[in-house]
Amino acid sequence: MESASSSAQEARKALGKRLAEIRVAAGLTKRALSEKLEWHESKASRFESAKRAPSERDLREWCSACGADDQADLLVQTARRIEGMYVQWQQLESGGLKQAQQSALPLWDRTQQFRFYSPWLIPGPVQTASYIKALLTSIRDRRNTIDDVDAAVEVRLEKQKIVYTQRTFAILLEESALYNRMGGTDVMVGQLGYLLSAMALPRVAIGIIPRHIERPLMPVEGFFMFDDHTVKVELVSAHLTVEQEPELRMYAQTFAELYEMAVFGSAAREIITTAIESFG
Repeated sequence: MESASSSAQEARKALGKRLAEIRVAAGLTKRALSEKLEWHESKASRFESAKRAPSERDLREWCSACGADDQADLLVQTARRIEGMYVQWQQLESGGLKQAQQSALPLWDRTQQFRFYSPWLIPGPVQTASYIKALLTSIRDRRNTIDDVDAAVEVRLEKQKIVYTQRTFAILLEESALYNRMGGTDVMVGQLGYLLSAMALPRVAIGIIPRHIERPLMPVEGFFMFDDHTVKVELVSAHLTVEQEPELRMYAQTFAELYEMAVFGSAAREIITTAIESFG
C-alpha cells in the first residue's frame, strides 16, 4: 500500500469531490458559497481538496446554502465512516482494552467468511486464554492503557465461540509466527497444541507458509478480511479499516497468492509439531 492511511485519504477526497459537485449544481463559486456562510474562502477550498475534514455542522450548513438539505444526512454518515477508517490506538483504547474488544463485535456478528493472514502472531479466533492474556498485557504495558486485561480476555474468549458456528475461517500463518514468544514456554506450547486441535474444526482451514520455500511474495502486513467488504490492518500507530473497492481487491488477491504458498493438513501439523518440540 502507498501509505497506511491511503484508503481513508481517498475517501476524504471523494467526499470533497461530492461537496464540489453540490456547490456547482447550486450555481455557486467557492467565493460565493463562503460569503453566504460567512466563512473565509480558503475554508471551502480546504474541504473540497480534502486538506481539512468538515464537521457535521459544516456539512449541514454547506448543504443548506446550496439548497441540498436532502443530501446532508448521507454526507454526515459518510464523514463518520471516514473518521473511523484510520483510528490511532490511543483513541481506540482510551476506554480500555475491554471496550476496544467489544467494538469489534458487530462486525464479527455480521461476517460469514473470515480470511486472516498473520506473519507474526497467532490470530484471535484460535488463541488460548493464556496467549490472549500475555498479548493484551504487553499491549497494556506498551501503550499504557487502562488495566482491564482480565475483562478484555473474557470478551475475546466469548468472541471466539463464533468458530463453532456456520461461519468459515481461512487462517494463514507464516511459520515464523509459531516461534515468536508471547508469554513463557508453557504458554507457547499450550497455544501451539490448541492450534493443532483447531485444525480439526470442520469450518476452519489453517495453513502454514513454510520459512524455507522460494516465494514470489514476501510477508506483508498482517490483515483480517471480513467477507468482501472490510479489511482490518493493525499498524504500529493506528487501526486501519479498508473499504475502498480497489484496495479490497488487492488484499483479496494477496490472500489468494499467500494461500497458494501455504501447506495444510498433515504437512502443516508437522511444522507445528516441530515448533512445539523446539520449546521443550
